[in-house]
Amino acid sequence: MDKLKLAEQTIVKDEYPEFKTGDTVNVHYLVREGDKERIQKFEGLVISRRGSGANQTFMVRKVSAGNIGVERVFPLYSPFIAKIELKKQGDIKRSKLYYLRERQGKSARIKEKDQNADRVRELNKQAEAKAAANNAADEEE
Repeated sequence: MDKLKLAEQTIVKDEYPEFKTGDTVNVHYLVREGDKERIQKFEGLVISRRGSGANQTFMVRKVSAGNIGVERVFPLYSPFIAKIELKKQGDIKRSKLYYLRERQGKSARIKEKDQNADRVRELNKQAEAKAAANNAADEEE
């Protein structure tokens, strides 16, 4: 194995929740001001993810007062990221949401993913698997 890949594996940690483009996240970022440190929260919509391995970054866009959009790029495995909280999962069909920069108000919203529909699909799959297992057991008898 390459020494570079070995070094990357030591940096990469799986303590963050699985999130993708379109999700609303709250990033707790460690800010240093002089000799003081504090944690600053940055909550917004993930509009892109890029890179792989230890070089992975994600861009978060929030709309602050007066409909002013603020975007910030975070390295995913930065030691300055204290925590990433997943607030909402978005239902999108694109990997980059740059088109939201020109939108305001309702047209800039992302639909929330229907969690109940996912649960129903999972339950249906489990029920089908149980039914198939029962049918196989009945055929053996």
